[in-house]
Amino acid sequence: MSIKNTKYFIREFSFHVININRALKGIKSNIMANFIHTDTKGIIISTNNVVYPLNLQEIKKYIKNSLYAVVDQIKSPRLPQSKSYLKIVDIPYLSEVTNAHLSSDDVEKILKANHIFNDIVLALKLRVIKVSPKSDMSIIWINIWDTQNGSKTKTIINRRFNVSSFITTVPGANMNPGVLLCKNCWK
Repeated sequence: MSIKNTKYFIREFSFHVININRALKGIKSNIMANFIHTDTKGIIISTNNVVYPLNLQEIKKYIKNSLYAVVDQIKSPRLPQSKSYLKIVDIPYLSEVTNAHLSSDDVEKILKANHIFNDIVLALKLRVIKVSPKSDMSIIWINIWDTQNGSKTKTIINRRFNVSSFITTVPGANMNPGVLLCKNCWK
């Protein structure tokens, strides 16, 4: 949506909240819009509960009609996302090919080449950490965008995949990877 349309929409936000609620009542929905604000990605409409696809389509239809906007200007409505935290263990710290330490760019290439990471969008840059000063293995910390119920994470956790001649595992991780973890049980 253009900046001009966004500013117009926000300027009359109370009017739009009332009309969005009217449109949602028209389809016999229990969802109500509470307020409207913006961020760098566009307009955010906060509701009293999690919305269903039918509600999202009704809200999109209202926005399109109220702004006389071209459909291509309005991005698809989406549900809020949360971050999930994963780690990859048992990857060698030194690359077999270049004999240099593993970089986050190298790991991103590995993830893109592997089918279990097809629908994954990284929330932050990967972090590669050497397990210990004398070890030749690393841990990769991954923050991904996920649905509210963590469905993407559930499909990846405890999965194994190959990196060269090594088999690696993807266990879940705590939100704060700065906390020391036991190298035996990973807790």
